[in-house]
Amino acid sequence: MVVDVQGAVAPGYEPIRDAFVRNFTQRGERGAAVAVYRDGRKVVDLWAGTKDVDGTTPWALDTVQIVRSATKGVAAAVPLLLHQRGRLDLDAPVSTYWPEFKTAGKERTLVRHLLAHRAGVPALDRPLTPAEAADGESGPAAVAAQAPFWEPGTAHGYHAQTYSWLLAELVRRVTGRTIGRWAAEEIAGPLGLDFWMGVPATEAHRVGRVGPVEPPEDGAGALRLRPKRNVAEAYADPHSLTRRAFGAIDPLPDENDPAYRAAQPPASAGISTARALARFYAATIGEVDGGERLFAPATLTLARTGESVGPDRVLVVNTRFGLGYMLHGPASPLLAPGSFGHPGRGGSLGFADPESGTAFGYVTNGLQKGVTADPRAQALVRALRSTP
Repeated sequence: MVVDVQGAVAPGYEPIRDAFVRNFTQRGERGAAVAVYRDGRKVVDLWAGTKDVDGTTPWALDTVQIVRSATKGVAAAVPLLLHQRGRLDLDAPVSTYWPEFKTAGKERTLVRHLLAHRAGVPALDRPLTPAEAADGESGPAAVAAQAPFWEPGTAHGYHAQTYSWLLAELVRRVTGRTIGRWAAEEIAGPLGLDFWMGVPATEAHRVGRVGPVEPPEDGAGALRLRPKRNVAEAYADPHSLTRRAFGAIDPLPDENDPAYRAAQPPASAGISTARALARFYAATIGEVDGGERLFAPATLTLARTGESVGPDRVLVVNTRFGLGYMLHGPASPLLAPGSFGHPGRGGSLGFADPESGTAFGYVTNGLQKGVTADPRAQALVRALRSTP
């Protein structure tokens, strides 16, 4: 199989290109891109395959894809930056900004609990329809009325879908803007990122079609995901908190529907290039092309200091979260112990490693099984560890 890889790598980063090629020849990749920044300078920018998972049009320089929960990493920067600017108190009750949230046992839920998946509302008693999930009103109303599944702040569990409405409504109450608009005006615009929560109609033609693909069963490098029995059972049981959390929207939205792409769910519907993810994370840890960094040192500490560590009541494994970000660990391997970022279910990944000055972004249109440690992304991360 001949893989026509476009883009460039700086000297010393050739192992990433080699791993990227092997993802196509050995790991079932259809179309993808990867980018790396080192000390604020772009050193890897590669793309290959097709724009659509089921098409023939080549992936182009400006192709963008839905990145699912990798969106959460950019979305989490919004409340952190509001805190950095003195507009949001992380230790205040959520009801300080959103009075309707103070119901059904959530009176003591703090803002930091929302960011660290400790709010206790990862699921809903009645799932929302895709239209309700995207209308900007039904989701916030549902999580405000929902009784928590545990006492907020006492445990953590991944808020896979409800994270959208928790963060979006908090930001709207504080700023008067939607989270998508705030991120576009305060983050993506100044940094020149091809990233949107709610892709504009003028850019919709750039979005590729995504879809499920099966990893190869045999062959060198064809890594297979073998979840532990209790994890597999949790995903299979329709009554488990795991299934209910991921099923808070039912039926699942059509991610290729232009209306869904234009919506702004910050937990799952961001549209991005790989270089935008990498550039965003580069800006959280330092200057990029001479511009100002996003996170002050104290904010960076909040992002990557363990806030929720241990058994995850939704993912049914031990997970590690800072305020809004997954941290390096067995459930979500990143570059090194100090790394922070966020994967997207099915493949996409973005993260930063402050100690090495590295930022990484990977997007794909072929969605494979797995939530936090996609074999293709992990192959690229392993290659990155071998670079200078």
